[in-house]
Amino acid sequence: MTRLTRDDCAALDAADPLADKRRDFALPDGIIYLDGNSLGALPKATPARLAAVISDEWGADLITSWNKHGWIDLPRRLGDKIARLVGAGSGEVVVADSTTINLFKVLAAALKLKPGRRVILSERDNFPTDLYIAQGLIGLLGQGHELRLVASDALSASLDENTAALMLSHVNYRTGALHDMAALTAAAHQRGALALWDLAHSAGVLAVDLNAADADFAVGCGYKFLNGGPGAPAFVFVATRHQEHFVQPLSGWLGHAEPFAFEAAYRPASGIGRYVCGTPPILSMAALETGLDLALSVESALLRAKSMALTDLFIRAVEQECAGFGLSLLSPREPMQRGSQASFTHAQGYPVMQALIARGVIGDFRAPDILRFGFAPLYLRFVDAWDAAQALRAVLETRAWERPEYHRRAAVT
Repeated sequence: MTRLTRDDCAALDAADPLADKRRDFALPDGIIYLDGNSLGALPKATPARLAAVISDEWGADLITSWNKHGWIDLPRRLGDKIARLVGAGSGEVVVADSTTINLFKVLAAALKLKPGRRVILSERDNFPTDLYIAQGLIGLLGQGHELRLVASDALSASLDENTAALMLSHVNYRTGALHDMAALTAAAHQRGALALWDLAHSAGVLAVDLNAADADFAVGCGYKFLNGGPGAPAFVFVATRHQEHFVQPLSGWLGHAEPFAFEAAYRPASGIGRYVCGTPPILSMAALETGLDLALSVESALLRAKSMALTDLFIRAVEQECAGFGLSLLSPREPMQRGSQASFTHAQGYPVMQALIARGVIGDFRAPDILRFGFAPLYLRFVDAWDAAQALRAVLETRAWERPEYHRRAAVT
């Protein structure tokens, strides 16, 4: 293989069909941002959109904005936009709450749909909050359910007649490894189980197709590759075939068939609407819609192709430039088998990442020793991947990570 150079990366940028999308984001000078899989960058249109909601809608029209500006419709309207990004139909996705709360809803509904089955099957390396929610729900129900954790390559073989739900993250948050959604969903259905997917690291960057995979439920967040801002509301998908049969455990007033009838007894709304609980966060939803419109402005196939090319180039650059400094690739080498991230391990992972951030390359650290780099194809360039690898080499070569300040653990890593 020929040696990679920065000129090679610049040539890729010149031919990139998504290159002009970078202008739509407010990216600080001197920063290479490789943490879009934790928090997406700010779209330039978001501040003006929020200002308009605050001054023109909230400020001038006050409570009439629920009708006049369609605030009440935002959960479904944004849900239909997300549906186009994840291969769902109109009326199958709604925006509400957080990923964690939405997982509680769909997991509770799935167990109710499978009475007599007691096992929730998941990957041992699944995102912890997903496992915590399952544990908490099991304790709340007190019906003898079990969370069974296995290695990723043992999932299909571990499905049996007692499995109620297969609960997985589409992309592993640590390694970036990508599950075969269609194959695992089919395996779950063959055993009579339901399939629940967490799309937190997939929506807005992968060519997800929930209906083609025959998925039952899915959840995901709005603040990573959808660029909705910190704490942006999440979304939940329920396949049409389940919508009139599931029981929503958090029966809030806006999930009622007639919220403004103010009845004492709960009557669920039809379809996906019953998955809304409380009042929608209007400012957060306005910010999220700006990010969604940017994601919808390009073909998902182009996003996926650039994502794979970026991570491939970064892995190649790091292994070329940083050989001999103790790094090991943790992500799958095959591009089709990973999401839009590249992870490496290093014995001094935390201080190395802090030293790298101090040099203007922002990734993140995941315990115990993982350097994680997320690649958002809407705003990252190929030269960014090259320059980040050069900065990583400088940190390792000069042993800058040995400085005491880089060893002090912050609350967020």
